[in-house]
Amino acid sequence: MIALPPSIRVFERGWLSSNNVLLIDEACTALVDTGYATHAPQTLALVQQALGRRPLDLIVNTHLHSDHCGGNALLQATWPCRTLIPVSEAETVREWNEARLSFRATGQTCERFAFTETIAPGAQLRLGALDWQVLGAPGHDPHSLMLYCAEQRILISADALWENGFGVIFPELEGESGFAEEQAVLEAIQKLDVRLVIPGHGAPFTNVEQALDKAFSRVAWLRADPARNAKNALKVLIAFKLLEVREMRFDTLLAMLDHAAVMRAAASMLAPHGEWPALLKGIVEELAARNGPLELDGARIVARQG
Repeated sequence: MIALPPSIRVFERGWLSSNNVLLIDEACTALVDTGYATHAPQTLALVQQALGRRPLDLIVNTHLHSDHCGGNALLQATWPCRTLIPVSEAETVREWNEARLSFRATGQTCERFAFTETIAPGAQLRLGALDWQVLGAPGHDPHSLMLYCAEQRILISADALWENGFGVIFPELEGESGFAEEQAVLEAIQKLDVRLVIPGHGAPFTNVEQALDKAFSRVAWLRADPARNAKNALKVLIAFKLLEVREMRFDTLLAMLDHAAVMRAAASMLAPHGEWPALLKGIVEELAARNGPLELDGARIVARQG
């Protein structure tokens, strides 16, 4: 068990929801990231149990992928909490521009939420009686942020660094640069004095140098053949959808490509001439092999239990 300062609690979630980081001091109760929409009642229950009679005062979103902000709406409906989002997403959220928000494009859902303030790299936050520096973390998402506490040498890394990698480099699927940005973020983390990383997914870890070595190797591997990133994206998005709905017919999955633009872009990179049924069939079979996350039952795809 890794020791955290008493003002920090980490709710480690499954892969459908990001981890939630609850920071409590006399002045403020704050939650960094709120998980996926289908887990919102569970997120609320976890926060209520931890806070007791105290309200939640503040939500901080590291970025606006559905698994990091899907609980925003329910928490906002429960408490009149302030909500901070990356400044570069402000107009998109204010207008609720579904063409620019990532939810529909990835085949996911998120209930509409509001925000009260924005944050940007260089900002300072006082959370859990600790001072946090806001750092930019583009790569996985161009708007993503991290929080770094120099006093405790703790990094809340979101999806920029996990113990065994990082999040899908989505910008590359849309013809934008992402590999170079992820490389630069990893180099920036390497220059920090970090003893503990609280990632967006997976348990907090202290083997930071080893995690960075793995991440650098993965960036190099993806850059050598961008189709690898596209295939990984499709695997992740298909597995994510099945974790949400639990089962789906193959033809329903195939139809998702008509409106899930990110999935379609990844499929187009891998099968540019439209051989999408064969492509998806192969990916689902890989996800079902060797006790993977999915099972095949005729024309049905089923998420494994547990």
